[in-house]
Order: sequence, then structure tokens, then C-alpha cells
Amino acid sequence: MSQSSSATEVSEQTETETATASASASATEPQPSYVKLAMRNMVRKRGTSLKHFVLTTVALLSVLIGLSYLTR
Repeated sequence: MSQSSSATEVSEQTETETATASASASATEPQPSYVKLAMRNMVRKRGTSLKHFVLTTVALLSVLIGLSYLTR
């Protein structure tokens, strides 16, 4: 039984050291910027981002063409 309890203690120490190391590493790293998070999100959700981009482009072109038609 002493071997299993020592193995448990070693694994608990390793988990604690890992948690402490990751906490200190994340504390020293600056938080990712909003732009970086947005770009990462766009890469993950490609279809949604492309659909929104196309809809925005079509809407903007429609507004510009509509304004040019009304003010000619």
C-alpha cells in the first residue's frame, strides 16, 4: 500500500506544480487583444463569417448605389 500512496502523492504534487506553472505563465502573458480573439473566432467559424461578410458587402453596395441613384 505504501507504493500506491506514494504514487498518488507524486501525481498530486505534479498536478499542483503544473497548475502553479500554468497560472504563473498566464499571469505573465498579456491578455490577447480583441482583434486577435476576433480573428481566431473568424477562423473557427468560417461559414458564418463569410456569410456575414457577403451580407455586409451587399448591403453597403446597395446603400451606395441607392444613394447615387437618388442624388443624380
